[in-house]
Amino acid sequence: MKIGVISDTHGCVDHFAAAYDKFFTDADLIIHAGDVLYHGPRNPMLEDYNPAALAEKINGVKQPVLICKGNCDSEVDQLVLNMPIQSPYVHAFAGGRHIVATHGHKVEADEAKEAMAAAIKADIFITGHIHTNVLEKRGSTVFLNPGSPSLSKREDGRQTCAVIEDNKITIYDIYSGEAMLSLDI
Repeated sequence: MKIGVISDTHGCVDHFAAAYDKFFTDADLIIHAGDVLYHGPRNPMLEDYNPAALAEKINGVKQPVLICKGNCDSEVDQLVLNMPIQSPYVHAFAGGRHIVATHGHKVEADEAKEAMAAAIKADIFITGHIHTNVLEKRGSTVFLNPGSPSLSKREDGRQTCAVIEDNKITIYDIYSGEAMLSLDI
C-alpha cells in the first residue's frame, strides 16, 4: 500500500501538481493535513496561488483524498472540494496501521501530540501547520509532518511531501525528487 501525505498547499496548484505527478500518481490514498486552499493572511501571495484550480486538481485525482481542517480552511472551501474537510481529525486504517492526521494548530506541543496519539492508539500521527519536516518514532507512534510543498519554512526553503509505502516513510523534495528523511516502520 502506498499513501501520499501532503499539507499546507495554501492554494498553490503548481506545487501540489508537482508533488502529485512525481510521487502520488500510483498511490492508493492521499492524506492532506490541512490548509488546502487559502494562502493565509501572514503568508506571501505566491505566483501559482489559484485555489479554484487547486480544488479542480484535487477533485480530479483518481485516489481517495482524506483532508483534515487546518487553521486557514473555511466552510466556504468545502463548496469547491468534492471530498469532506474533516475536523479536527482524519482516521484511516491502511496497511494494517491506524493513521491519524490533524493539522496541528490545536495540538502543537510534542507532549500534547504524544498524549493524543496514545489516547487514540495511533501508529502514525500526521500533522502539518509548521511547514517544516518531522519524522521520528516516539514510543510506539511515528510522528510525521510532511512540511509544505508551497510555503516551506525550512532553512533551505525546500518544498516537501511524504510517502508511506510498505514499511517505510520517506520525505521528499518535490522538485529534485531527493529523499530527505526516511524511517523504517
